[in-house]
Amino acid sequence: MQIRIHHRTTYKYQSPAAGLVQALRLTPADHDGQHIADWRVDVDVDGAFRESRDAFGNHVTMFYAERPESAITVTVTGLAMTSDTSGMIRASEPLPPAVFLRSTPLTAPEPPVQALAERFRGHDPLDALHRLCAAIYGDLRFDVDATDATTTAAEALAAGHGVCQDFAHVFIAAARLLGLPARYVSGHLARAEHMQQDAAHAWGEALVPELGWVAFDPANGICATDAYVRVAIGLDYLDAAPIRGARRGGGLEQLSVAVHAGAAQQQTQS
Repeated sequence: MQIRIHHRTTYKYQSPAAGLVQALRLTPADHDGQHIADWRVDVDVDGAFRESRDAFGNHVTMFYAERPESAITVTVTGLAMTSDTSGMIRASEPLPPAVFLRSTPLTAPEPPVQALAERFRGHDPLDALHRLCAAIYGDLRFDVDATDATTTAAEALAAGHGVCQDFAHVFIAAARLLGLPARYVSGHLARAEHMQQDAAHAWGEALVPELGWVAFDPANGICATDAYVRVAIGLDYLDAAPIRGARRGGGLEQLSVAVHAGAAQQQTQS
């Protein structure tokens, strides 16, 4: 599939903010099943860029604004060529799998997550992961107003609702309790309908013995297909967030995000 991405993030500040620094994890890499044909990241204010790789192998663009700003917009445009690998991920792996058994505050193995994981203990690993993915999809209701970036897996599970970030956190927290390395993935999902979206997407990957890494999307109850563009990974959202930053001053902040992700041919015809 040819997937065209247009991802725009705008921050508006109550008063000019100084010392703006943004860490942009917005640029995907090639791997089996994904080739990036064209990709560009733009910022609409003057500043300096520095490119690097983080410990997880993610492409990181650091942006430093040169003067106080009242608003800043980061725009991503790109074209990815994808193929269906039945959810299996073969990518460059800078870290050993055991790293992804570590819990974090967002994926802490608290009682609600422990109870979920116990439902699938004793199953074959791949079967357990499929059952776990289906259970989260069935048990949690998608609700964009129910949680925020600080909500933990246990809190979302206990409340019974959340966004794709929460679904992914629950999945990887439970998978780790089953002894399976699991990680958070941020990226994009091209939809045949609803190509205009309010945010990027998130899902999980788990390491299946003798098979390798497999991508599961519990927010949709499926393994990843050729409709997914994988951008960044980490132990949780904080490691793979598309944009994280810091500033001095500025007062209240207003954030807006718009994503258009769809088949390139469909966009050309629209």
